[in-house]
Amino acid sequence: MLLTLIAIMIVLLLLNFPMMIPLIVAPVIIVSIYYPDMGLTLVLDQLMTGIESPVLLCVPLFIFAADIMTSGRTSNKLLDFIGAFVGHIRGGYAVTTAAACTLFGAISGSTQATVVAIGRPMRERLLKVGYKDSSAIALIINSSDVALLIPPSIGMIIYALAADGVSVGKLFIAGIIPGCIIFLSFATYSYFYARIKNIPLADRVNWPDRLKVTAKALLPLGFPVLIIGGIYKGWFTPVEAAGISVLYAFILEFVIYRSIHIKELPKIALSTGLVTSAVFVLVAGGQAFTWVLGYAQIPQQITEAVLGSDPSGWYVLLMVSIFFFVGCMFVDPIVVILVLTPIFAPAATAAGVDPIHLGIIITFQAALGSATPPFGVDIFTASAVFNKSYLDVIRGTPPFIIMLLIIGVLLIVFPQLSLALI
Repeated sequence: MLLTLIAIMIVLLLLNFPMMIPLIVAPVIIVSIYYPDMGLTLVLDQLMTGIESPVLLCVPLFIFAADIMTSGRTSNKLLDFIGAFVGHIRGGYAVTTAAACTLFGAISGSTQATVVAIGRPMRERLLKVGYKDSSAIALIINSSDVALLIPPSIGMIIYALAADGVSVGKLFIAGIIPGCIIFLSFATYSYFYARIKNIPLADRVNWPDRLKVTAKALLPLGFPVLIIGGIYKGWFTPVEAAGISVLYAFILEFVIYRSIHIKELPKIALSTGLVTSAVFVLVAGGQAFTWVLGYAQIPQQITEAVLGSDPSGWYVLLMVSIFFFVGCMFVDPIVVILVLTPIFAPAATAAGVDPIHLGIIITFQAALGSATPPFGVDIFTASAVFNKSYLDVIRGTPPFIIMLLIIGVLLIVFPQLSLALI
């Protein structure tokens, strides 16, 4: 049955169907062939079950808040603020890019939104001071991966749903240290790269101007503080935080900055609706797909074949890292998280792995895979946004992939990097 399931998915993908179609069609065909007495009603029930979880309310709300801020002035104010303090140091423009992606990731929760909002203005600045286009784009897409780790993270929300019962709030807090480690690694690399390539220094901004850009950036900077601090202090749940984020973004861009006219709101909402519908269809299909796998006891067969009968926690995390990294190189991270998490989560729990630590490892590998050839989703986002060929986009990625692989090993070896704040 497993071979039939894989064959169906491969054929549909080769026929250029979007990923949501194989996720839904494959379970329907498998049930029709192998379990005809069961009926297709159960498949439909599983599709609906997949999108019933209240935690999924976070997804459209965080996406809507990110779309509002992407359409407004938030990203530019963050760039001006960071550039005023670090732009003059060696590699300052690259450090600004990494820092801005980290901060905007704490606003959007989306790697692709970060590529668009930060990538467009920062690529032009990087090119002007002497960076190669391939290096600039590689920095942008890999720095944007931090958005999957810095809360709020759509990937963490999907993992919490797939792992059944894991706290989204704790996942958000646990992602802060790994996200900061990635930023510091990229900033250090950027400093030495600029020294070796003799990238020119930007002019130092005087303190009166720094205070001005800081004042203008206080409200955008208050967004992650409000969301993370509110969840950490227990003032509101992640779903309530998502609702507050929309209100905060609306007041910021429509009322205070007046960068967006109220007539533009339906267009922004439509964009959010299209993205959300795609995510929800993937989630529904993922639920049906994993249900069929579970009914046929395929997860048990896979874990026994890959992990053995009594694996150690380190070995489980190593296998998780390999499977998720490779999977996200070819398929959308949401799909990989939905399909593979139910397979590996029980084995990880049995091996004594903290589910929060497991969630950080999984979202980290999803972030890494989404910017890794051949089919990382951020690669194609960057190709479309910057109008560059596939080879131009991936040419500068190897140093960042190596750094991220090293960080991935550190996260496995030192669980407290994920668990220290919770």
